[in-house]
Amino acid sequence: MPILFLVIPVICIFILNLPRRETGGRIAPWVVGAACVLQAAMAAVSRLPFWMALDNTYRLPDSIPLNIDYISAIILFTIALVASASNAVGLNGDNRRKLNLGSLTLILMTGMNGVVMVRDLFSLYIFLEITAVSSFILISMNKEIFALEGAFKYFILSALATAAMLSANALLFMQTGSLRFADVGAALASGNSAVTIALIFYVSAFCVKAGAVPFHGWLPGAYSAAPDAVSVLLAGIVTKVSGVYIVIRLMGSLFNGLAAPGRAFMVLGALSIVIGAFGAIGQKSMKRMLAYSSISQIGYIILAAGLGTPLALVGALLHFFNHAVFKSLLFVNAAAVQEQAGSTDLDSLGGLAEKMKVTGWTSVVGFLSTAGVPPFSGFWSKLLIIMALCAAGQWFYAALALLMSLVTLGYFLIMQHKVFFGLLREGFEELKESRASLRNTAITLASISTLAGLLFPVLLVIIYRR
Repeated sequence: MPILFLVIPVICIFILNLPRRETGGRIAPWVVGAACVLQAAMAAVSRLPFWMALDNTYRLPDSIPLNIDYISAIILFTIALVASASNAVGLNGDNRRKLNLGSLTLILMTGMNGVVMVRDLFSLYIFLEITAVSSFILISMNKEIFALEGAFKYFILSALATAAMLSANALLFMQTGSLRFADVGAALASGNSAVTIALIFYVSAFCVKAGAVPFHGWLPGAYSAAPDAVSVLLAGIVTKVSGVYIVIRLMGSLFNGLAAPGRAFMVLGALSIVIGAFGAIGQKSMKRMLAYSSISQIGYIILAAGLGTPLALVGALLHFFNHAVFKSLLFVNAAAVQEQAGSTDLDSLGGLAEKMKVTGWTSVVGFLSTAGVPPFSGFWSKLLIIMALCAAGQWFYAALALLMSLVTLGYFLIMQHKVFFGLLREGFEELKESRASLRNTAITLASISTLAGLLFPVLLVIIYRR
């Protein structure tokens, strides 16, 4: 039942914090890993008949509806996958750090799971705030100046987003007497101007959470300065669940059939694609380049969600999953480079693939998938998005999406050459491959990206025949 996706992480938090701190720290990676595996398994079977027979709609005591549909199931599975990757990165640390990271990761999972399953705007606000507060603390865990700066920027912009959401909630409730998606959608369709203003506030808030242009100022600093395990979480899933997923959900539940919100999302998505791609080119840090790349890739999802056709929404959802996989992979490898070489500065690295073959070649898989090169998974999601744009007559946006994929390929080639290929820099002669947990995580994520790309045509044939 959906309530389990909230109860299990909370139980695991108590398991970690009831014993002594040293004991809690030792068991933290195992407890978080078990929670991730269990959530992934539940999400995988959540739409099967025997599970649905248990009643897939559950109401908490205050009558908040929780629901799992196909979109929710995919996102819940993705949350577990990325949290598992982050957990593997965070294994290297003392017990106190492991306990703090594990507890906050579980709180973050609880917030994100709630965001995915709720179907009313006030409950959505509550779970978004749980997610945001956990993110602030995680970003600033190392107490370093740049991490604190990134967390502060996120805090300020998120506070503005919170004020916008609360104002919108108040306005909507005064106009409709309800904050359920269905009721608000009906009021919006009736042309109520107050409801329209409230939804503009909400759209702005979600774009802040997603890091979409022009609300992206906090994202590069937060991604690059956060601890490595937290960077995986932020880039892999947090910003997408907090912002992009909600855009997809609102386009299906609230804005269905309305042209103006779709056009606004398409413009914001296109701006994010362009500014993120060109912003990545000039970066000198591997993590900052990946952060700007995330802004660009998020733009593809928002652009497709704004178009709102069935094919576009399928492409948006598929790119959501693909981006979670390949961006988590690239940030895992950035963590490996940081641990082994002591830096992610592009000008101080070079030739690392000679010593770190797994890290180097799995990064190739990650950047080729990001750029949409076949046969990797990113190719198919971008192809569906471009096909949907062409089918809707949006030729300008289709050409833009294709052109920016070439720009993406260009800046990742620069990164790959500076970090992994070329001549091995002096001082790295004794460098070794990353620890086993990072290697195995990178291989797993690269395999998922590759297999998803190779098997996607088969899946299409099966769906078509049915």
